[in-house]
Amino acid sequence: MSIFNSIRESRRILPAFAAQGVFWGAFAAYVPYLKEAIAASDADYGLVLLFPAVGALTAMWLAPRVEQILGRYTLLVSMVFFALAMQLPVQVSGLWAFAGLMVFVGAGAGVLDVVSNSWLSGVEARSGRSLMNLNHGVFSLAYGFSAISAGMTRDAGLGPQWLFLLLLLLVLLSSGNMLGDAPAASAGAETSGNRRFPRVVLWGGLIILAGFLAENATEGWAALHIERTLGGGAAEGALGPAMLGFTMAFGRFAGQLLTSRFAEAQVVLCAAVLTVTGALVAAAAINPAMAYAGFALLGLGVSVVAPMVFALIGRRVAEADRARAISRAAVIGYFGFFIGPPVMGFVAQTGGLRLSFVFVAAVMALVPGLLVLLRRSEAAA
Repeated sequence: MSIFNSIRESRRILPAFAAQGVFWGAFAAYVPYLKEAIAASDADYGLVLLFPAVGALTAMWLAPRVEQILGRYTLLVSMVFFALAMQLPVQVSGLWAFAGLMVFVGAGAGVLDVVSNSWLSGVEARSGRSLMNLNHGVFSLAYGFSAISAGMTRDAGLGPQWLFLLLLLLVLLSSGNMLGDAPAASAGAETSGNRRFPRVVLWGGLIILAGFLAENATEGWAALHIERTLGGGAAEGALGPAMLGFTMAFGRFAGQLLTSRFAEAQVVLCAAVLTVTGALVAAAAINPAMAYAGFALLGLGVSVVAPMVFALIGRRVAEADRARAISRAAVIGYFGFFIGPPVMGFVAQTGGLRLSFVFVAAVMALVPGLLVLLRRSEAAA
């Protein structure tokens, strides 16, 4: 299958993944700046990051209703809303004003994430092509380049306001070809509601939760770890989340090749070991270079966890339950994506950022046991 054909099939949805990547990459690079601007301690900043979690999870639950209302405009409107919401927190200096505005950021991200993945699933079903790794890889690539660019602008003394406005303009320019019929990717999600909740969804969702927690916790705190713990500058700090983004992009682009040679469970097991190793290397780092190596290993490992586990769940439930099972696993998993930074903040407040990355390793160390429970629940089904 040609990569160009895959890009052509994804052309209406790729900008949504790229938009999320460029904004979250820039946000990660500016975390030390934003934390100082609102005068937040580690614990305070961790608490603040619970607010986008509330917005995101609420929006994810309501996303199907939003899609019913907006129809073919859903993806475009949700992307523009997210890009506009990202402009707000960087304009304020108060702790609680920042926290309140992050609710809107989380809401925009939640709807955009659900809709983009749902529509992409519909395109995959119609075309018979595997497109998820490509689109998630674009997210990671955009994230990495954006984090590096933001690190350079921050190192030059430029605040995030003008950079985020420029990113908004780029997102608007990329949105011209996004209208189309909403793919019927999850028509069975509600019609099978009377069926028993499969246990594979619980165990698979918890594995995804662990992966998302490791990913987003590193995105939120990598720059601060390099600058505060290891004495790096702003550009060096930004390279931490950028390294995560680039290695995740590589891992996701390589994901299709891996699945053609190995079973998903084997890949997830190896990925968990790699992620644990990377988190421990980052925790033990004595200089920024060692931390970059840890983040690279972590990114390579965690990049394939969610896509592979979604595939595992999809094959272990009845066809009529597939959309509902994957959506429920995503809701469980996204708790990890948004609670990672707050938990890291509380751990960092009590034991330092090194201990926070040890915590990430400990969470990912649970994945092999969860894989065993997932396999057993399949046998009991």
